[in-house]
Amino acid sequence: MEPYTAWCQDLYAKAMPKLEKAVEHGREGCEFLQNPPAGFYPRLGVIGFAGILGLFLARGSKIKKLVYPAGFMSIGASMYYPQQAVAIAKVAGTHLYDWSLQGYIAVESLWKDNSKKKKSGKKGDKGEVEGDKPLEIHTASNEERALK
Repeated sequence: MEPYTAWCQDLYAKAMPKLEKAVEHGREGCEFLQNPPAGFYPRLGVIGFAGILGLFLARGSKIKKLVYPAGFMSIGASMYYPQQAVAIAKVAGTHLYDWSLQGYIAVESLWKDNSKKKKSGKKGDKGEVEGDKPLEIHTASNEERALK
């Protein structure tokens, strides 16, 4: 029984701090809702109504049903919380730029691979297919961008 009791004690020791933290967040949330800052409920109502309006307008496509409510709610929230919206937009912009650059590189490498296959396999001086050198692209990380 000793291995099982040790496993249970280890599991309890790992789970208990997380559970206590979740209960504390719940208590803080209840206290916040009992004593909200001025104008919190009207703002919450406008943002929620924007989401419902987005659901109403998103007829047809499942993608519209995801994009419209989220978009309308984000527009409503950005009206009331512009500083937080700007901070989120900056982070999201850098991530989107990185993802688009990675996608561009992937598509470009696929395009080059397909053009190599279509060629009749012309050989260079050293017996390699022309343009068979590895592609080296250096993308600036977030830290490097911050230094610029």
